[in-house]
Amino acid sequence: MPADPMAQLQRWAHEFGFSQIGVADIDLSTAEGGLRDWLQAGFHGEMAYMARHGMTRARPAQLVPGTVSVVCVAMNYLPQSAPSDWPEVEISRAQQPEQAVVSVYARGRDYHKVLRSRLEQLAQRMKQAWGPLGHRVFTDSAPVLEVELATRAGLGWRGKHTLLLNRTQGSMFFLGEIFLDRVLPRSVRVSDHCGMCNACMTACPTGAIVAPQRLDARRCISYLTIEHEGPIEVALRPLIGNRIYGCDDCQLVCPWNKYAQTSALADFAPRAGLQGDALLALWAWDEAEFLRRTEGSAIRRIGHQRWQRNLAVAMGNALRVTRDASRVQVLRQALSVALPTLSPLVREHAQWALDQAAAD
Repeated sequence: MPADPMAQLQRWAHEFGFSQIGVADIDLSTAEGGLRDWLQAGFHGEMAYMARHGMTRARPAQLVPGTVSVVCVAMNYLPQSAPSDWPEVEISRAQQPEQAVVSVYARGRDYHKVLRSRLEQLAQRMKQAWGPLGHRVFTDSAPVLEVELATRAGLGWRGKHTLLLNRTQGSMFFLGEIFLDRVLPRSVRVSDHCGMCNACMTACPTGAIVAPQRLDARRCISYLTIEHEGPIEVALRPLIGNRIYGCDDCQLVCPWNKYAQTSALADFAPRAGLQGDALLALWAWDEAEFLRRTEGSAIRRIGHQRWQRNLAVAMGNALRVTRDASRVQVLRQALSVALPTLSPLVREHAQWALDQAAAD
């Protein structure tokens, strides 16, 4: 082991496209109470796996026996093509009801694939330089308290929206971990810099941030459009607007994201159809087209049925606010023609969408 392993880790991290790296201890016992309270409140919704794994999430050595250190990394995902005023550009998308909005992180290649591959390369580099060591890599793929570990690794602090924030990079990055059976020097935690700002809490369309650092996933648009499999609660549908996969509102208004950095990788460049396309164009995708367009994308995991459900909600919201009679007719026609072919779940949402125009 070299005298300064962190200097080596920093060099390797940048070589593999990571923007930050640090080392955390595995004692997360002080986080267990908050996790337990959050689960008992039912804020995890239908994500049964959250409750099923229980406190394992806060006990790295229980998840991977022998773990004594966790190397935490961040990888920026803001596309290289993002303009300097990207938050304003993204906010304007949500104000164009017939335009589909996909969360920025999901417009390119599946981040699980990108990070997992590069984390493994980083682990192999450690082995080459330091000798044999046991490891496992994770990125949003196991019961791991990622943000808690990242705060302890000095990568940032937990914002009021529950995401990790960094003074020089905002929050537009993914997190990943390498569980190690080797003791490494611990990184220094950074202090909280949210202060009195509540911009993210105020901006949340559905009021899902019920208190600082406390999110009710059942109201979160990202949960509703990605994790939730069944019908979306009728009262929440108008609040979703034209967001068909995820939601970035809490990040778009965060003052720290004026410092967000673009990715060092081309993997997160937006794919055709996933940035600025019309709802009608995406509604026209059959399942084969959906699978073709989303191959290698995180979006594919929700399947064509949920994709259509989300589009139907967005089209209903467009119908409710559109004053152009010709546009109303086009939207209604697209929904009506498809109605007999839709699954019961999607049909109910499509009928709701049609009713929005009738009720206006």
